[in-house]
Amino acid sequence: MTKQARPQLADYPYPAMRSLIRTTYDDPRFLELIAELDADLRDRYGAKQDWFDQFNKALAGANVVLVLDGETPVGCGCYRETDDTDRVEIKRMYVRPTWRRQGIARQLLTELETWAKEADYQFARLETAIRQPESIALYQKAGYQPIAKYGPYVNSEESVCLEKALY
Repeated sequence: MTKQARPQLADYPYPAMRSLIRTTYDDPRFLELIAELDADLRDRYGAKQDWFDQFNKALAGANVVLVLDGETPVGCGCYRETDDTDRVEIKRMYVRPTWRRQGIARQLLTELETWAKEADYQFARLETAIRQPESIALYQKAGYQPIAKYGPYVNSEESVCLEKALY
C-alpha cells in the first residue's frame, strides 16, 4: 500500500464540511471503507487474517457510524449486540490513511459509545490485534482496559481484548 499525501484545506475549492452520521451495516459507503480495512489487515496479517474474517463479516444489525468530509467517507466504525444484554462489541474501526492523526478515530469511538449508552448498554468491549499498536493506544487513551480474551479470541495469540464501562 502506498502512502498518499494528507489532503490540506488549501487543496479544496471550499472548506471541507466534516460530519458524523449514524447508518446501517449495509450502507455502500461503509462497505467501501470496510473493503479498504480488509486489505490493510491482509497486508498486516497475511493468511492469518482468513481466520479473523469470519468474525468481521457477521455484522447484520450492526449500528454504524461514518465520518464524511463533504460527501467523501473517510472513517467508520460500528457496534453490535453481544450475548451479554448490557454489553456491545465495537467492530470495524477504520480511518483512511490520508485522514489519520486528525482525531477522526476518537470521534468515531465517542459517537459509538454515545449511541450504545443511549440504547442503555453499560459496557463496550472490543478485540484488536498486536500488530495494530495505533489502535491499542487509541483505545487505552479512551479509557479501555485490558480484559481476558473472550469468545472466539480466547486462543488467539494475535488478539488483544479491551473493555470500558460506559456509565
